[in-house]
Amino acid sequence: MTAHYDARETREQAAREADLFSRLPEVLRAAMAAPAYAERLRGLDPAAVTSRTALAGLPVLRKSELPALHKASAPFGGFVAAEPGSFARLFTSPGPIFEPEGRQADPWRGARALFAAGFRPDDIVLNTFSYHLTPGGFIFDASARALGCAVIPAGPGNTEQQFELIEAYRPIGYSGTPDFLKILLDAAASSGRDVSSIKRALVSGAAFPPSLQAEIKARGIDAYQAFGTADLGLIAFETEAREGMVVNEDLILEIVKPGTGDPVAPGDVGEIVVTSLDPHHPWIRLALGDLTAVLPGPSRCGRTNMRIKGWMGRADQTAKVKGMFIRPEQIAEIGKRHSALGRLRLVVTRQGETDAMTLKAETSVASDALREEIATSLRAVTKLGGSVEFVSPGALPNDGKVIADER
Repeated sequence: MTAHYDARETREQAAREADLFSRLPEVLRAAMAAPAYAERLRGLDPAAVTSRTALAGLPVLRKSELPALHKASAPFGGFVAAEPGSFARLFTSPGPIFEPEGRQADPWRGARALFAAGFRPDDIVLNTFSYHLTPGGFIFDASARALGCAVIPAGPGNTEQQFELIEAYRPIGYSGTPDFLKILLDAAASSGRDVSSIKRALVSGAAFPPSLQAEIKARGIDAYQAFGTADLGLIAFETEAREGMVVNEDLILEIVKPGTGDPVAPGDVGEIVVTSLDPHHPWIRLALGDLTAVLPGPSRCGRTNMRIKGWMGRADQTAKVKGMFIRPEQIAEIGKRHSALGRLRLVVTRQGETDAMTLKAETSVASDALREEIATSLRAVTKLGGSVEFVSPGALPNDGKVIADER
């Protein structure tokens, strides 16, 4: 595969950035027509937000906040100005979080991810994501149809009926979790059913470790990964280069220090924050709670957008210590109070039958006085006492972990 979905994928990154940030002010104005965004962005001049630096000054909206916000102001927490009836479909995800689907073509932005995985117009795709209440099935269904594929809306489970569909329609593509793909292949092998028509797959929604990747490939299926959410659709996707994932078009993706809205240094692991450019249903700095890092340079496949390493864990590292919750944003606050510090990591252990905290702090100017100041800040911010341990700059792992619960 060497072709691209469209010319936008190979444009100069500077041109892409200029396009995104020229459109952002209009999206901000649309967002501020909704009461919750109007309150969060009170006093903002949308025309002034035309760069990543300006965008980083806006507050993040944490996905973990959405269930309570949606419950308090159903259905969308006051973050959508449009009436629910103006959308095509209305979903719910665990929380509950309520998600609308737009009426435009490819509302979840997934066609280019399928294209990158080798899907082409007139392909037949077996879609095994659930179609029941949650958007997963419709995300991949709408994306495949936008690409020009025919879709078998199989959903998960009921392998016997799936085999009937596969043998009748002979789909070349599969979309679903990697786990269910293995279940299908194993069940077909044990029962003598023919699923050999499936040659490519786009998988998401579960881990796809190298061992399973190798097994799927050995069975004649070229499988690619995609990263997405029920809120935003497809955010990033794997390409033939097999070097991380390329960020989707029409999204502004930032990597921030967990618990904050502050961008990380280039290459550092942090939390994914996404701004979407759909005026009908905009997301402004939605913090997903997932960790990743940016890879340097463009992909060898020719796509020029930002590349990320893929999913690297969860940013929500809240720990309960002596009956009190300690959160990443509290550790970030300690860092803001002491400019001489680099990365911080709070290690929670047990000493005897008691919880204990040690704040490991990178610095090149260690002193007893600084240690005492930081210990004071630790107690002031967390309401709990703990020890402070200095380490040299760069000694803490670049893995995005702020709180390590080792109990």
